[in-house]
Amino acid sequence: MSTLRNNPRRLLAVLLVSNNFINISIVLLLSSFSNLFNFDLLPYWVNFALEVGFITLIILLFGEILPKVYASRNPISFSKKMALPIQILDKYVFFFLTIPMSTMTHFIQKKLIYKKTNLSVDKLSDALELTDKSETSNEEKKILNGIVSFGSLEVKQIMKPRIDVFSVSSDISFIELIKIVKQNKYSRIPVFKKTIDKIVGVIYLKDLFPYLNKNEFNWNTLIRDPYFIPENKKLDDLLKEFQQLKIHLAVVVDEYGGNSGIVTMDDIVEEIVGDISDDFSQDDVPYFKIDNTNYIFEGKSNLNEFYRIIDTDDQNVFESKKGDSETLAGFILEQIGFFPKKGYSIKVNNVLFTINEVDRKRIKKIKVSLKI
Repeated sequence: MSTLRNNPRRLLAVLLVSNNFINISIVLLLSSFSNLFNFDLLPYWVNFALEVGFITLIILLFGEILPKVYASRNPISFSKKMALPIQILDKYVFFFLTIPMSTMTHFIQKKLIYKKTNLSVDKLSDALELTDKSETSNEEKKILNGIVSFGSLEVKQIMKPRIDVFSVSSDISFIELIKIVKQNKYSRIPVFKKTIDKIVGVIYLKDLFPYLNKNEFNWNTLIRDPYFIPENKKLDDLLKEFQQLKIHLAVVVDEYGGNSGIVTMDDIVEEIVGDISDDFSQDDVPYFKIDNTNYIFEGKSNLNEFYRIIDTDDQNVFESKKGDSETLAGFILEQIGFFPKKGYSIKVNNVLFTINEVDRKRIKKIKVSLKI
């Protein structure tokens, strides 16, 4: 019985094949049996109706009703009695039908589920586009859009890049650490050894509270193990892992094992509900609104956040033009192919980008002008 339960597709296949084999056999047998008798005195259609009615009665009574009634009243004993015959039919009689049937069922099931998922997401997106503005506010629409697109987003699209990650060395003293914590007020800080690419753990602010009155303390004993994830991990999978492991920060690594950045629980939640700020938030404001058609954005601004802020209808145009970049600065560099100077402008569809501030080899601020 356990063998049959462990392979439900094969079990279903052999039951279907056996059921159809028996039903067809009964039809052929009774049809042959009826030919032995001469019913020439009756019209053809009467003979046909009698044969169909009799065969249907026999199949329903002995093939469906009686076996199912008995099995429902004696499920355990019936299962034990039928387990061995079903296994014999599966392995030695109908194997040439059950194996390809179970394989085909698995293949079709995967395809249908995949298409159904995509279709439902598309339908939701279309429904949001058709939603009446009087029925749904802009904030509600943003949250709904965040929920719909959440499952398709990857970590690299929302992570804080390595260059912007605040971290501390494991070699600094406890007094230095306390000064840094007071100045920056992050609740969780990545800890590295010698180089930022070698993250050895995460220090939690709450773990330091019991030792604040001490001048010296081996704070390295409080370092928690880091949680490493790849850049292409899906956000919904990461959210489940955060909930299961009860953690709020993960270190993102690239395909070569180098540190790409970090992602936090707040980053994930903000993709659905928008910006979240608390007493410890130290992130720079990602943009400044000059008027209804002009903005100043940080170069590191995430493209998804950029779409949401300017509320553009040209998102598909931007997505079709972009390559692997996930930030506004990266998108502009992909379009022009060189590092621009301050004042350089580029127009993409109905949006004009002007480089407002650069720092060495980094675009810091960009003016965005919407053409209405």
